[in-house]
Amino acid sequence: MTTLAIIGAGQGLGAAVARRFGREGFTVALVSRHQGRVDALASQLQADGVTARGYTADVRDPSSLRTTLERVTEELGPIEVLQYSPLPQKDFMRPVLETRPEDLVGPVEFSIYGPVAAVQQVLPGMRFLPEDANPSILFVNGGSAVTPGRTVTGTSVAFAGLGAYVTLLHDELKDEGIHVGQLVIGGQILEGDAEKDPAVLADRLWDMHTGRGDMRVQISAD
Repeated sequence: MTTLAIIGAGQGLGAAVARRFGREGFTVALVSRHQGRVDALASQLQADGVTARGYTADVRDPSSLRTTLERVTEELGPIEVLQYSPLPQKDFMRPVLETRPEDLVGPVEFSIYGPVAAVQQVLPGMRFLPEDANPSILFVNGGSAVTPGRTVTGTSVAFAGLGAYVTLLHDELKDEGIHVGQLVIGGQILEGDAEKDPAVLADRLWDMHTGRGDMRVQISAD
């Protein structure tokens, strides 16, 4: 089976990506902190003809993330595509002059430790996939990944670190045929906003996976 693991799966972008990849024959692992939510989403996707299963993990706990991704591999097969797209917590959004050292611990755990743990867990398996596979590691972030915001210091600092990690991964893995991409979304995804419609964004991520899209794509907030 061909498996996509979505870390931070929800009813918006996560569901759209699951449907997009599911149409191409992917089995989908939906990972979040809430088992009930991913189970409900998995049921919806199953009704749409997508094979999906829900799993729980805390992205701020590398051990939890590694254990869950290992279980996904055991139950659904090797992970060909990893998407890291959890929504940051509201308490990461502090003004710069009110941000203390301890306020940066959560954002760094969320946007650096979590991605590194996830990549290290799935990368060995990606290297042993069949030659006709197309392994990909995809990241989704908010606009402060590109333009720091003085009222969202935690994500501005942590997303910058993740952006550097994405670039390093891309440069290191491209010769192995493993695609690494980052989709940066400015502002909220609003109903009726065609450019930021979850289905359109899912198509962008599909293009990154297949190598037809740029390594880094930014969707403007305007």
